[in-house]
Amino acid sequence: MRVVIQRVQKASVCIHGQLHAAIGSGMMILIGITHQDTIDDINWLCKKISHLRIFDDEQGVMNLDINTVNKECMVVSQFTLYASTAKGNRPSYIHAALPEYAQQCYQLFLEQLQKEIHSPIQSGVFGADMQVSLINDGPVTICMDSKQKE
Repeated sequence: MRVVIQRVQKASVCIHGQLHAAIGSGMMILIGITHQDTIDDINWLCKKISHLRIFDDEQGVMNLDINTVNKECMVVSQFTLYASTAKGNRPSYIHAALPEYAQQCYQLFLEQLQKEIHSPIQSGVFGADMQVSLINDGPVTICMDSKQKE
């Protein structure tokens, strides 16, 4: 499981020209799921994300997590995080999970993350053609992969 976490001033998701979800200051999480992902990957990432200290303290040092600062969170599925560009110029998505499995994992991820983060979590719609807007704050962008725990 791969995530791209962006600290944002605000973010929104539109579907078919209609606002679906929006948050103010907080985290935008893009999540990619592979066929090898399990509940262990979900649990590890959710725990890590909820304790990730990417928000500034009184001295301007990134030292606080999302729960401490009571910020908002949005999650959007993005299978293209598993794009392989090893051959040619057209990305292959062979490593992305099949939609049925990915959707189950996505739902489990949302449920587990909600247990870890105190504020309500907003999300996109799995498999929908979404227009995602955000204002990156910092900018702060963190990439994590549950198979490469660095």
